Amino acid sequence: MTVGTYLQELHGLPVFDFPEADVQVELPATDAVAWRISAPTYSDPGDELWGQRFERFLKTVDTGRVRALVVGGWDEAYENSSADIVTALIGANDRLTALEAVFLGDMTGEDCEISWIIQSDVTPLLAAYPALREFGVRGGSQLAFPSVRHSGLETLVVETGGLPAEVVRGIAGSDLPALRKLELWLGTDEYGGDSTPEDLAPLLAGTAFPALRRLGLCDSVIQDAVAAAVAGAPVVARLERLDLSMGVLTDEGAAALLDGQPLTHLTHLDLSHHYLSEAMSERVRAALVPYGVTVDLSDAQVGEDDGDGDVWRYVAVAE
Repeated sequence: MTVGTYLQELHGLPVFDFPEADVQVELPATDAVAWRISAPTYSDPGDELWGQRFERFLKTVDTGRVRALVVGGWDEAYENSSADIVTALIGANDRLTALEAVFLGDMTGEDCEISWIIQSDVTPLLAAYPALREFGVRGGSQLAFPSVRHSGLETLVVETGGLPAEVVRGIAGSDLPALRKLELWLGTDEYGGDSTPEDLAPLLAGTAFPALRRLGLCDSVIQDAVAAAVAGAPVVARLERLDLSMGVLTDEGAAALLDGQPLTHLTHLDLSHHYLSEAMSERVRAALVPYGVTVDLSDAQVGEDDGDGDVWRYVAVAE
């Protein structure tokens, strides 16, 4: 995923923008698309606000056949939290009876920078939709995710420029027995990303999420420490795909990975947006590619010399 473009697909369905009130277009079959409901984040008087557009959506489509919803921008998302959006979605759970996937906050930087998006406690959505299989959220400001149980959720993606430690602990402490894919953008402390590898302990120990096969711990300013923790983590033995992309991964972190438990059982290892030397990149390839592991080492970074002997390195997504 990227924050530079809108979602094109959710839950295997192409995303279709529900049109503005004065736009006449032929609508697709209700269950053939993921419906994107979005309103201007910088709204003018007379603009249709998100809640109004959502109510019109509910009156327009066959709600009992809606399988996936993408929440785009909402009015002043940089000042107003997603709490009203969450409440509106919960209030429609008796009509959206086939809903299996939700993504909350599909905005680009032109709408609202990722670290400006004000979220809320999103876990009531999981309680309101027990049949939900996929859930994603973008934006970490005021995001809350206390530990929750959901028996059917298979995919959880949380994209932020800074993921608070309390949220990481809440997710890691949740009871999600069907979860197969978890992707967390940990970000930087400048934008609230104050978690440490210790906050991931239940996840890395393999005691949480017994069905997990795809793990992404991405966009971290402490990616070397994350990689070192992953290197000895019991959960890795049952993974098919491991994603440590978008962060400040250097030769130190890559060496820790290679010196830890075997990774040759993986089908894919994503280390894109990295700060590895060419020699270390070749070492990674040599250790894994002959075993059939697809290794992504694209988007190599070099860092910036500040003139005083220090090198500045950046995650892919922060503000």
